[in-house]
Amino acid sequence: MIAPAITLLTDFGTADGYVAEMKGVLTTLAQGIPLLDLTHDVPAQDVAFARLTLARYWRRFPVGTVHVAIVDPGVGTSRAAIAVCSEGRFLVGPDNGVLSPALFALDARVVSLTVDAKASPTFHGRDIFAPAAALLARGASMEMLGEPYIEPVRLRTPQPRRTPDGTLHGEILTIDRFGNAITNLAARDGVAVQVGGHEVRLVRTYGEAAPGELIALVGSSGFVEIAVRDGHAAARVRLSRGQPVELAAMMR
Repeated sequence: MIAPAITLLTDFGTADGYVAEMKGVLTTLAQGIPLLDLTHDVPAQDVAFARLTLARYWRRFPVGTVHVAIVDPGVGTSRAAIAVCSEGRFLVGPDNGVLSPALFALDARVVSLTVDAKASPTFHGRDIFAPAAALLARGASMEMLGEPYIEPVRLRTPQPRRTPDGTLHGEILTIDRFGNAITNLAARDGVAVQVGGHEVRLVRTYGEAAPGELIALVGSSGFVEIAVRDGHAAARVRLSRGQPVELAAMMR
């Protein structure tokens, strides 16, 4: 089956020619298959950020889509290059945890890609991942790409911890481009959020807050986010990844 599309996620940016080189390989080897630039603005070498970004979208594309995700500070080392088939989609990238969202599905299959000795040790995106993605997009089987790989790196989102008083203790997972701090906490009605010494009221929409107000709300990912209406929460109250956040029942 020919793939409906090949998607690209990298930390390469678009000022240099790296993405263009990859797309040159893909358009040559997978002619006629749409290439979708999802983002090339992942912070440099930030595997955790890329993993969370991939988690948001990989299932939302049609079955047969090939997702290429490359944030690869270990390029050229002994880390494996892998392809994953999961829930009918294919994913190609380094074995450093970036493909974790697809690795927890019960039907996930993984192969270690054959690395050509002529491949650049600093640009596997062009020489290893793009050709593999093109083969998958044109209907090649996983078995044609390499040998089964049974121990890929799986990174999990930290689970909140509940204390006897019912408080959930979590953390900030990432800061988005709006300055919102996305946590690993799922909210329920009638809760208060505490972060960085601030108690923050939970609202349903930004429209319920006054301009400049520090608030918490459940974002589209289903997790609690700390935000400032018409502002940048991370800068306003100095929020950062890994910072503790509490979700507690409101006092009545």
